[in-house]
Amino acid sequence: MKVIETRKLTKFYGKHRGIIDLDLEVEEREVFGFVGPNGAGKSTTIRTLVGLIFPTRGSASILGMDIMRDAREIKRHIGYLPSEVEYYDGMTVKELLEYSARFYGAPLNDRLQELAEVFQVDLSRNITDLSSGNKKKVAILQCFLHKPKVLILDEPTNGLDPLMQARFYEIVRRENEQGVTVFFSSHILSEVQRICRRVAIIKEGRVVAVEDIASLRKKNLSRVHLESRTPIPEAALRLSGVKSLSVQGEKVEFLYSGEVNSLLEALSRLPMERLTIEEPSLEEIFMHYYGGEQ
Repeated sequence: MKVIETRKLTKFYGKHRGIIDLDLEVEEREVFGFVGPNGAGKSTTIRTLVGLIFPTRGSASILGMDIMRDAREIKRHIGYLPSEVEYYDGMTVKELLEYSARFYGAPLNDRLQELAEVFQVDLSRNITDLSSGNKKKVAILQCFLHKPKVLILDEPTNGLDPLMQARFYEIVRRENEQGVTVFFSSHILSEVQRICRRVAIIKEGRVVAVEDIASLRKKNLSRVHLESRTPIPEAALRLSGVKSLSVQGEKVEFLYSGEVNSLLEALSRLPMERLTIEEPSLEEIFMHYYGGEQ
């Protein structure tokens, strides 16, 4: 069953591009990643799916229901977590969640207390007094509270510290094991790799690739920074897998997609002062693998 499906989904803001001809299929019980740099169209896609804005053309469905015709019914079955959170002032956290739960007919039972303990949320505090990170934790409770069938998460870990991020991933995995389908949007590839099986890559409003996470990992692209005691000749780094090589005297930078052992063997012969090997940015990955695709 296709839980989320879009067909040529397009949104323009006047003459400005939002998303163009998006074709996506998310299977039942899947944790599906949606990745792209800021401004690529991730939030526009999600806001269109959940009915906050209307498409310019094309169509989409959630749980077999049309996002325009059946918007009210769809909202009963989804949990939406926006990237930025704003709430009414003058309410306590519990009052806010009680207000939200009434839209779904969801009782405030042990689930609320369990989630509040996991994310260390004080239900008695006033919303006005919360930091942005604590407001995000309240939004997580609100998203999960009514036991939705589909979770739609837009940059969900923004504002969370590492401990809360780990707890969030744990809850998402648990919900997925219980049959919940997850649409997980992020600009951080490593975040998506932790829990997703497939990922769609969006660039300038268009989906340029849909990949299995396993396939992305096999590409094994790394960014290497090297500083040496003496200038390094480019010929010393002409290895299979070295891309975008930049040599500026004692400083060297390149992308690498080959065997790690071969790289380390070659680097061990150089007079290194400092070496850093890190995951490249999403923009670098897009330019390397998908830069020529339209």
